[in-house]
Amino acid sequence: MAAVFTGARMHTPIDVTLEAIEIAKTAQVDGIVSYGGGSTIGLGKAIAFRTDLPQIVLPTTYAGSEMTPILGETEHGVKTTKASPKILPEVVIYDVDLTMSLPAATSGTSGINAIAHAVEALYSRQRNPIVSGWALEGIAALHQALPKIVNDQMNREARSQALFGAWLCGLCLGHVGMSLHHKLCHTLGGSFNLPHAETHTVILPHALAYNAPAIPEVIAQLQAVMSDDPVTALRDLAQTVGAPSSLKALGMSQDQIDDAVRLAVSNPYWNPRPIEASPLRKLLENAWHGVRPVLGEY
Repeated sequence: MAAVFTGARMHTPIDVTLEAIEIAKTAQVDGIVSYGGGSTIGLGKAIAFRTDLPQIVLPTTYAGSEMTPILGETEHGVKTTKASPKILPEVVIYDVDLTMSLPAATSGTSGINAIAHAVEALYSRQRNPIVSGWALEGIAALHQALPKIVNDQMNREARSQALFGAWLCGLCLGHVGMSLHHKLCHTLGGSFNLPHAETHTVILPHALAYNAPAIPEVIAQLQAVMSDDPVTALRDLAQTVGAPSSLKALGMSQDQIDDAVRLAVSNPYWNPRPIEASPLRKLLENAWHGVRPVLGEY
């Protein structure tokens, strides 16, 4: 038998997952087909984690989450991360035709979300030359493709290049640990219900500026593939694709910044630069106002 569930939501709320699992059990399905973007793919991964059903994924955006054994779930306003081989889809089908109708703005933010995986992979504690090669190639592909998609939404070559970049960036996320940027985005998304890809787009240049003093070699690598100071290049890319430039524009209130700082520092995690409340507060204040970050600012 077959069943269709169309209730996927951002940040994969556990109650939605349990609802979908009941439908799957009633229909006695023997596999999952996830067709769509990160929310749909996340739901499929959450179901597979609990049922061990095999997954076929057809991504229609450029986030790259289909290539990872990682699941971010939300419960009671807190987003947590799980990793398991059961989460990784068995089959991924990339078809550029499935992305041709994706709006340019959504294409841009989902692609920058993927770039974030690769940027953090470059300074991950588990980094290695192979993953770093994937990361730089994926960043270069998306950095070149996304402006072309904005200029011509039907550019098949650019959309194919974006899928290639998303695949590489997703591989990075699946092989090494992440740091400050992903911690902040999970906090902001899960606790304040901010849109996933747009939040990544706003935070990425700020998080990179925060870590820059501790990772000069990574800054040099990124500058080589972006032909500019990477903090500026990432902010300019977001502007080019028409993405929101501030947390305020995403619906976060300024009085939530204190809670965000507290949540972000509450659980110790590895980062190339120590996580300190004062510069982190400045980072979030600037991101909330939409201030352009610069290297060495935090």
